[in-house]
Amino acid sequence: MALEQLLAKISSYTENPNIELVKKAYYFAKDAHEGQYRVSGEPFVSHPLQVAKIMAELELDVISITAAILHDVVEDTEVTAEELREEFGPEVELLVNGVTKLSKIDFKSREEHQAESLRKMFLAMAKDIRVILIKLADRLHNMRTLKYLPQEKQIIKATETLEIYAPLAHRLGISHVKWELEDLSFRYLEPDHYYELAKKVAKNRAEREAYIENVISTLNGKLEEVDIEADLYGRPKHLYSIYQKMIKYGKEFKEIYDLTALRVIVTSVKECYQVLGIIHELWNPMPGRIKDYVAMPKSNMYQSLHTTVIGPKGEPLEIQIRTWEMHRTAEYGIAAHWRYKEGNKKDEDFERKISWLRQLLEWQKDLNDAKEFMENLKIDLFEDEVFVFTPKGDVVSLPYGASPVDFAYNIHTDIGHTCVGAKVNGKIIPLEYRLKNGDIVEILTSNNSGPSRDWLNFVKTSRAKSKIKHWFKEQRKEEASIKGKEMLESKLKKENFTLKEAEKTKKLEEIAKKLGVANVEGLYAGIGYNKFSVSQVVKRLIPPEKKDCPEYELDKLRKKRIIKRKRQNKGIKVKGMDGLLVRISKCCNPVPGDDIVGYITRGRGVSVHRGDCPNLKNLEETEEERIVDVEWYVDQQTSYEVELKIEAWNKQSLLNDVTTVISEAKVNITSINARTTKNLLAYINLSLEISSLEHMKDIIRKLEDIDGVLNVQRANPA
Repeated sequence: MALEQLLAKISSYTENPNIELVKKAYYFAKDAHEGQYRVSGEPFVSHPLQVAKIMAELELDVISITAAILHDVVEDTEVTAEELREEFGPEVELLVNGVTKLSKIDFKSREEHQAESLRKMFLAMAKDIRVILIKLADRLHNMRTLKYLPQEKQIIKATETLEIYAPLAHRLGISHVKWELEDLSFRYLEPDHYYELAKKVAKNRAEREAYIENVISTLNGKLEEVDIEADLYGRPKHLYSIYQKMIKYGKEFKEIYDLTALRVIVTSVKECYQVLGIIHELWNPMPGRIKDYVAMPKSNMYQSLHTTVIGPKGEPLEIQIRTWEMHRTAEYGIAAHWRYKEGNKKDEDFERKISWLRQLLEWQKDLNDAKEFMENLKIDLFEDEVFVFTPKGDVVSLPYGASPVDFAYNIHTDIGHTCVGAKVNGKIIPLEYRLKNGDIVEILTSNNSGPSRDWLNFVKTSRAKSKIKHWFKEQRKEEASIKGKEMLESKLKKENFTLKEAEKTKKLEEIAKKLGVANVEGLYAGIGYNKFSVSQVVKRLIPPEKKDCPEYELDKLRKKRIIKRKRQNKGIKVKGMDGLLVRISKCCNPVPGDDIVGYITRGRGVSVHRGDCPNLKNLEETEEERIVDVEWYVDQQTSYEVELKIEAWNKQSLLNDVTTVISEAKVNITSINARTTKNLLAYINLSLEISSLEHMKDIIRKLEDIDGVLNVQRANPA
């Protein structure tokens, strides 16, 4: 009986359908699922048959319905994809494979499994959008029979449906499916609220229906006067949408007046606007509640005129006006525009209407983390829309709260990366500005610019977020590669070996593979990231001939006469050792008066650090045997570099006052760097040559006396 009903439904909207193919699919599925039963006790084949029936209600083609009947055979039976292809062709196999979950792969978590299954489905959707239509029909029937599952599974399924599948149905414009998915999920997630609300809605139904009939009678009379034929009927609001309104606005049920909306369906766009004018003559429209989705359709193809008026009882009444074609699209969405019913010809309008899906597929490729993928997917599916214009008048749909940066990345990745400013309606605005409906947006670019990390704090779209993160990831990789190459080159020079020689031997490629990276550039980047040390690589290139120890390093320094007497003018002596090369460490720049400690380097003498230098602490923990005692012997003719940080109010003469104090102290400035902030503060970094700790403190005191200076301190060791 169910099969006959399905075949009759297909024949009602399809001319000369291939009924035999549908029958063949049914008996094939029935044999494959023989002996399998659903939790309800029904034969398993009843499920794919009901899924096919839902597809037929959406008036989809025979291939889609055939795939719907077969959608579980590969996942739940011994049938292979190859057998399916042989029996029903590549098109059916593609659709079934797209719906099939990744059930034979081990995942770390349910969230990872869910994310990867959705990724697989989206990739299949890129080839054929019917994949998601079958999946939505499958989910709808599962939700209709959810009562047979344990409560824990009911909650998991209902949550997933409300977070993923109902929003997907909305984005595809299939309100017919979306509303039922939402109400069924609501029923299992909030059963108390659901049944209480259902009881209240049923109690007032007769009164509301009488009210709507009165409104219909009044409006029908006016439309007949101007010869407009229209279908008018009341559309009761769905329980979940009523509940959401109560939550959003903090209202009680008795405060929700528009439980029923009036729908007016006419034959032309011109009549839509005529009806809107007549309605506003009969009842006063509420300000800000008129929405024209006819001239500016939603991204899910939805078109209608919306208005909310103060009706006969002084209560708000929502009215929707649309043509029959718009009504079909509103109910069945993308299914109503299915191009395969038109001989597989290319439909550019269809492609444009699902452009949001192409964008979704593009950004998800860059997301490896399952949690991040799921969070971003939910954001992209749930967001309300704002419509803005390019300077040429093209409409761009973005999530509510989107910024000019989101707009830039929506146009093109390169436009986003080079964005330096924006104009909205001809005026320059901050990049964090929230776009509003009707804004005309122009992006200002510079080829010498790049994204800012601050953008991640305000961009709304997943596309913008993923592209910005990817840009910084690539930048870090390039910088790390350059740094790692320099580090390796420097280390090899000390071993009387060059990087060019190493590259000629092709040994670097071998080392890269052994360390688990794809190529030599990846090897350099790994060194730069400190993923592995330079020594790891050098030891593989040049096996050490002598034991690597501090005594050997000191002996090598003496024998090679690297030690030069004149370098002792730094005023530092290594205790118990004469004539050693000594150098001041640049990471902390100690000056006479500071506590100091020495570290025996490999081939470069002894580096001297401040006692509180973080780098020294690391060395003390890992290479304690290389630490030596050192001490100052004061030489007034020797100068030492020190860095000072100045925080001050930004004023016109600030830099001049600072340099004057330094000049009067007869101190040499080796570098100066200044910047200002929006809150009128200025920050100056000075590198000076001084003779001692006391000398430095004296200069700090003089700088603190400058009018407007808030704080002067020595830069902390890096």
